[in-house]
Amino acid sequence: MKLTAKDVMVKEFDTIQADAPIETAVRLILKGKLRATGYKTVSILVTDHFGHLVGVLSMVDILYHLRPPILHYMGDSVSFENQELESYIRRFKGLTVEQVMSSPVRYVGPDDDMMMLIDRMVKEKCRRLPVVDNSAVIGVVYLPEVYGHLCKAWLKIV
Repeated sequence: MKLTAKDVMVKEFDTIQADAPIETAVRLILKGKLRATGYKTVSILVTDHFGHLVGVLSMVDILYHLRPPILHYMGDSVSFENQELESYIRRFKGLTVEQVMSSPVRYVGPDDDMMMLIDRMVKEKCRRLPVVDNSAVIGVVYLPEVYGHLCKAWLKIV
C-alpha cells in the first residue's frame, strides 16, 4: 500500500492574508482548532490575495518578534529585571502578518510519497508541510498525524 500526502493531510486549516494585522493572527492562533489527534493547531498558513501560499505564521514566529530587537544580537547576556512587557507589546501591535511570518515555505504535492514526507520532516525539523496542488493549498500534513498514521499501521491498530 502506497501512502501519500493526500492520505494523511488535514483538509481543514486556518489561513490569513499577509497584509492582515498581527493582532488578528494572534487571536486566530489562540482560538486554534483541535485536530482529531488531540493536538491544537499552533500556526496559520499565510496567503496573498490570490490564495497562493506566501508564508507560515507560528507561535514561535510571534514570540521571536515580540522580544526586544537587541536579543537578536546579544543573546542571553541582557538583563530584563526592570523592563515592562507592555512596551514590547506596544511596539509589536503595529506589525502585519507579513512582517512576522516565516518565508519561503516548504511544501509538498498531494501525491508525494509518505517516506519523502517523513524524510523532509525529520531532516528539516518540520512540524507541518502544506500540501499545494495547482498553486492552491489543499491541506496540511502535520507531524503528529504522520506519526499516528504510521504507528497505527505498524502496530495494526484500527
